[in-house]
Amino acid sequence: MTVEAGIYQKKQGYLQNSVLLLLAFATAFFPRILESVGAPAPVNFLHFAIVPPACIYVIITARSKDRRQVAATAALLVGLLIFLGVMTASALLNEAGLINVFISYLLLVEGYILLLAIISVPFSAESFQRFRRWMLGFALVHLILAMGQKILLDLRILELQADLTREDNIQGVFYISGGGHVVSAFVYMSFGLYYFVSAKSVPVWIRSAIVLVAFFLLVSADAKQVLMVFLLAWIILILLSVKDIRVTLQYLIAAAVIGYVLYWCIQNLYEFRAFKTWIRPEIYGPDGDATVLKSGPFRIIPSYYTSGLNWFFGLGPGHTIGRLGGWMLVDYGYLLMPLGGTIHPASNAVWATWRGYYLDSSFFSPLWGWAGIWGDTGFLGLAAYLYIVSIIWQRLCIDDFCKFILITVLINGFIFTQLEEPGYMLTMTALIGLRWQEHRIERRSRYILAQQALYSVDSSVKTI
Repeated sequence: MTVEAGIYQKKQGYLQNSVLLLLAFATAFFPRILESVGAPAPVNFLHFAIVPPACIYVIITARSKDRRQVAATAALLVGLLIFLGVMTASALLNEAGLINVFISYLLLVEGYILLLAIISVPFSAESFQRFRRWMLGFALVHLILAMGQKILLDLRILELQADLTREDNIQGVFYISGGGHVVSAFVYMSFGLYYFVSAKSVPVWIRSAIVLVAFFLLVSADAKQVLMVFLLAWIILILLSVKDIRVTLQYLIAAAVIGYVLYWCIQNLYEFRAFKTWIRPEIYGPDGDATVLKSGPFRIIPSYYTSGLNWFFGLGPGHTIGRLGGWMLVDYGYLLMPLGGTIHPASNAVWATWRGYYLDSSFFSPLWGWAGIWGDTGFLGLAAYLYIVSIIWQRLCIDDFCKFILITVLINGFIFTQLEEPGYMLTMTALIGLRWQEHRIERRSRYILAQQALYSVDSSVKTI
């Protein structure tokens, strides 16, 4: 085989892997909007059949020779296998159905599987830019849809859906779903920040305009949770990155100023009126309504333990308050129960404390990510999941943007079930993967330039 033929085959392989990754991402990113225009409800499950095999194929065929790439891939793969082992043991202990294991596992790690596939591909600069443009194109479609929904709602052309408010109907590609406006805002704001950080060749005013449009939609969609999470994540990142005390103080002062501006807007601007819903100190005390409601799972779930092993392995995947046990087994019971899905009374017991309650925002929900992982798989499952997160933090978060994104994901685990929202999680992990690949390509380009420089010097010396 000639060198040219080998290079052509490699390019074809990278192109094929890029297409598979884009297809996998699209199956989790677009099903809501497809269902809203007439696709059958099972389209929401399509990503379960596409993402794992597509990513596994990419991982197997990538064959990277970059030592850092191979080491990061291997470490993340080990973490994923450990979590699968703990979840399987939990299912066996609690007689949970095999379909429970399959769906619950993928809901929690599907994004990390995509991340594993993205970092395993030895993209060339050209093939990566094509892949990146498609990802940004998906984000642009989402942003345009959200803007279009706002305009049509303001003109009263688009009808309000279900029991959602006008603001809640601004959901972009996640139209229409409960809490879709929050997920939608996280996605377009995160993509906007990614574009601002990564598109250095684009004038700063254009990049800033994208972020401002995303922020305008965030406020229009009443996604106050997103703004609070971003601000908290920024403060945490500042505290974790303390090196130069003067720089740290500058960032903290900037955060304080932004916090004050936000508080002023809440008190004085009509557009920010919804934030006042949360400014009620009496509900956050040790015996406050919000505290009691949020901590309910820690009182209710252990009451269903039948063995000391439940503390370590939980009540089984899909048996407590994760997305599967919380509502998927109910909403899609006609699909899942014939496949061996199993339910547990603990799920309904926690739901009963929130159903019809006056604190009906997802911010106060007793169904939240970290409690769901603990409830389903116990302390060992929680430890295994955190091990995966630690690998990503140490090996793949190569700049402050990646760390910021991961911190927002971790904070969301304390609020609702975004840790198991496919469109959200695949977006966040894909952004980390994109930044990781950008740094890898830049590092490789610098190495090649250095080698060329050395070769030029060496050739000049020989000539002399």
